[in-house]
Amino acid sequence: MSPAAPPVFRRVWPAWLALLLAALAGATWWWAIGRPVALPDAPSARIACVSYAPFRLAGETPLDARAYISPERIDADLRALSQRFDCVRTYSQGQGLSAVPEIAGRYGMQVLLGIWLGGDAKSNAQQVALGIATANRYPQVVRGLIVGNEVLLRGELSPARLAGYLQQVRAAVGVPVTYADVWEFWLRHPELAGSVDYLTIHILPYWEDQPVPPEGAVQHVAAVYAKVQQAFPGRRVMIGETGWPSAGRPRQAASASVVNEARYLREFLRYAATVHMPYNVIEAFDQPWKRAQEGTAGGYWGIFDAQARPKFAMQGPVTEEPRWWLGWLAAAAGGVLFALAGGRRRRAGRLALLLAGTASSSALAWQYRQALYACRDGWEWALSLAACALALLTALRLARWIAARLDGDPAPGVPPRWLRAGWLFALAYYGLLLAVDGRYRDFPLGLFWLPCAGYALLGWLGERRAAVPPLPEERFLALWPLPLALAVLVQEAGLTPVAWLWLGLNLLLVLPVLVEWWRGRRLVVP
Repeated sequence: MSPAAPPVFRRVWPAWLALLLAALAGATWWWAIGRPVALPDAPSARIACVSYAPFRLAGETPLDARAYISPERIDADLRALSQRFDCVRTYSQGQGLSAVPEIAGRYGMQVLLGIWLGGDAKSNAQQVALGIATANRYPQVVRGLIVGNEVLLRGELSPARLAGYLQQVRAAVGVPVTYADVWEFWLRHPELAGSVDYLTIHILPYWEDQPVPPEGAVQHVAAVYAKVQQAFPGRRVMIGETGWPSAGRPRQAASASVVNEARYLREFLRYAATVHMPYNVIEAFDQPWKRAQEGTAGGYWGIFDAQARPKFAMQGPVTEEPRWWLGWLAAAAGGVLFALAGGRRRRAGRLALLLAGTASSSALAWQYRQALYACRDGWEWALSLAACALALLTALRLARWIAARLDGDPAPGVPPRWLRAGWLFALAYYGLLLAVDGRYRDFPLGLFWLPCAGYALLGWLGERRAAVPPLPEERFLALWPLPLALAVLVQEAGLTPVAWLWLGLNLLLVLPVLVEWWRGRRLVVP
C-alpha cells in the first residue's frame, strides 16, 4: 500500500492544474476563433437594397448639425456599392445627402429616400420640404419615400401627427410613400396603414425583446412577415431593415460575431429569393457613431467595415479572426515577461510564472481585441488601457507569490489588502451597471480574469491556520458581486455562456473573502 501523499502536494496539485487549464483555455480560444466555419452559400453576392449612411469616419455623426458629406465622397461610395446593390436606402435629407439620388442615377441605382422626423417641428418641416423637392426632381430614381423612421418607437411623435406628415407628402409627390418602424408598432397602430402606399417593417432578430439565436433567425423573420401580412390583408409589405451585428455583447442566445452576421445574411438572402418579397438590408458600412446610442453592437451592422472593406464573402467558409495567431504571440510574450520578472526561481516557480503569464496575456489580448471594437475616443482608450495595466501588475504580483509557494519557499508577504478591496469594488460597481443598465454594456471578462483567478489561487495556497481576516471594506464589498451576477444571469435567461463566465469570475474573487471571514469568526475566542 503506497504511503499517503505529502500534505504539501495535496495542497498544490489543484493550483498546478488550474494554471495549466488557464493557459490551455486561452490558447484554445484564440485557435478556435481562427478556424474557418462552413456556412451555406448565398444565392448571389448581389443584394436588392442596402441602408446607406456615409458617416463612417472617425468623429463623423449625423447628430452634428454642421456635419457635411461632400458629393465626391458619396460618389465614391455609390460607385463601389453599385457593384453589389441595386438600391440604397437613406434616412434623412441635408448634410449633403440630397445629392444621393442624382449620383445613384449615374450608376443605375434606385433610392428609397428617407425623410427624418423627430420632435422638432421646424426640423421636420425642413426635412419634408427637402424630401418632396428631391423626389419630384428625380422621379425615375426615387423608388419610394420613407417618411419617418422608428419615430413611434422613440416616442417623438404621436400617430396622428405622423399621419399628418404622411398625408402631406403623399399629396405632393408622384412616388409611393411609406413609414418604417419595428414590426410590433405597425400591429399596435394599424390605423396608419391608410396613410401609406405600402408598409415598411423592421425585423432585427438580435434586437427583439426575446432575442432570437442566429440558427432560428430566418424562421423568425418568415413568421413575423407572415403575421404582418395576415394583419394587413391585400397590402404590400416591405422589410425595411434586417441584418445582424458582427461585434458586441451577446443577448441571451443571440451572439454578435462576423460568422453569425455572414450566416444570417446568407440564409436570409436564400429565403428572400424564394418568396420574392421586397427587402432592404442594414447596412452598407459600419457606423462607429452608433456605439454611443446602442453600445458596441450598434457600430457593426455593416456588410463592409468603416474602411469600406468587406467583412466576409457570400460564398465559402468564414473566419471570425484571421489574425488569431496574434493571441498566441501575446501569450508567449506574457509568459516570458512573467518568468523574467519573477526573479531567481527554481524550476517549479519558473514554470508557474510561465503558465500564469501565458494565461494572463491571452486574456488581456482578448480584452484588447474587445476594446478595438468598443472604445470610441481617447478617454475610453486611456481608461481601458489603464485598467489593463493595473490588471497586469496585479496578476504579476500574485503570480510571484504563487510561484514562491509552489517552489516550497516560506510564505511571502500577502499582497496588500487594499488592492483586493479595490478589485472587489470594481467588480461590484461594474456588476451593478450590468444588472441595472446592461443592455448596451460588454462583459469585460479578459480584464477581470487576471485578478479574480489570481486571488482565487492565493486563497487556496494560503496558510489556512494563519489566515488574516478580511478588511471590513472587503467583507462589505464581497456581499454584492454574486447577487448582481445572478441578476444578470436571470436577465439573460441562463442562455448566455458569457453571463455564466461572469458569474464564475465573481465567485473566484468573492469566495476566498467569504471563507476567510468565516474562518476568522470561528477563531474568535469569546
